[in-house]
Amino acid sequence: MTESPEASGTAPGRHDATAPSRLPHIPGFAPRKRAGSPKKDGRALRDRVPRSALAALPDDTLRPGAVEAVEESNRGRIPDLVPIRVGRMAASPFAFLRGSAGLMAHDLARTAATGIGTQICGDAHAGNFGLYADARGGLVIDLNDFDETAHGPWEWDVKRLATSLVLAGREAGADEDTCRKAAYDAAGAYRRTMRLLARLPALDAWNAIADEELVSHTDAHDLLGTLDRVSQKARKNTSGRFAAKSTESATEGGRHFIDAPPVLRRVHDTEAAAVTASLADWRSTLSEDLLPLLARHSVHDVAFRIVGTGSVGTRSYVVLLLDHRGEPLILQVKEARPSALLPHLAAVGFKPEDGGHEGRRVVLGQKRMQVVSDILLGWTRVDGRPYQVRQFRNRKGSVDPAALATDQLDDYGRMTGALLARAHAHSADPRLIAGYCGKNDALDQAMADFATAYADRTESDHTHLLTAINSGRLAAERGV
Repeated sequence: MTESPEASGTAPGRHDATAPSRLPHIPGFAPRKRAGSPKKDGRALRDRVPRSALAALPDDTLRPGAVEAVEESNRGRIPDLVPIRVGRMAASPFAFLRGSAGLMAHDLARTAATGIGTQICGDAHAGNFGLYADARGGLVIDLNDFDETAHGPWEWDVKRLATSLVLAGREAGADEDTCRKAAYDAAGAYRRTMRLLARLPALDAWNAIADEELVSHTDAHDLLGTLDRVSQKARKNTSGRFAAKSTESATEGGRHFIDAPPVLRRVHDTEAAAVTASLADWRSTLSEDLLPLLARHSVHDVAFRIVGTGSVGTRSYVVLLLDHRGEPLILQVKEARPSALLPHLAAVGFKPEDGGHEGRRVVLGQKRMQVVSDILLGWTRVDGRPYQVRQFRNRKGSVDPAALATDQLDDYGRMTGALLARAHAHSADPRLIAGYCGKNDALDQAMADFATAYADRTESDHTHLLTAINSGRLAAERGV
């Protein structure tokens, strides 16, 4: 006699939840049953790498000298622009840190590491956070520079952020307690934000801490006036405003750039044609729904433009596009060199990514870390060299951490620490990092200790750079 479905306990349309699943595991998704707990795994890492161990600064007799490191990082750059880069790095110890991501990576590779990997910025200093426009023109705040991005240790970004806050505070004239507190608060905000994200459903955590909630979440109320002023300035920082100052009517119609050497200069026809032709490949890296938008613009001119501190000497162009009304859209086509972190990742157990396209690395790294990215972000090649392409002056604005008032520095530290945690949680399980970071301030203390010691080292490196400039070993062009 055949047993009925009811008698067997299995009604039509149902299956026994205790039986093995009928559904196969799909690669790229989490398994239905996990062994252990990510939070417990993170907590267990403290036995191997105590949080206090993150404070240690390596005493490496094989460390390259500061001047040698700057000379090495200048290889492959346009020789005529190298003195401008050196001059910008010579402005202050904070400026030196901004241009020496590779030297710091060398040092970080000789410090304690948990082995937890995530997509890191690679250059998460306090000046690389800022405002920019989303697709509808609204302003968001996030990390905004990714030339060095790679898969690597989360600690490296936190240590670079904390160190930069100490140096920025010293440059602003803050006392040591204030500088150390900014580093301490940045690490604390990172830890608390990661714990918050670990408790949320995955989808909620992905978009958590909306920008309008950021000030309250990080108790950064003293920053409100500064952020409001930066926002007002950012809203005016558009392609139209840049074009109004940097272009003029062309005799053949349309507009072209105005030479303003050494920062901006028009390029010869062959070079301009190569940059323009590269935009065809860039279009193929964008979402297809954007192609009709680009089809309403035409390319009118190309110029070379110097950017940044660490990027000076690399090839970087601005491209002027005009729509049917003559309204401008400016693109930046910026050379993408291998990450300065690349030679040092293997030392802490991270396999460097295979060669490939450096512009693609930068773009994908940026999209993995930001909640909202530039809709025109893509990559291409010009004369065989890899480039990233993005909107230029897309309502960008930033806080100068070295110009903050004393009572704002720790607020800014907490805000940037929270943003960094949100960015890391996109590619690492926040439960794992939160389990390691813990509830008390052991991590915060260690990061602040490291940041203070590394800031001292950076000041020494900066002094060596100034000595090399004064002796004539390095040429420097200041104020550019």
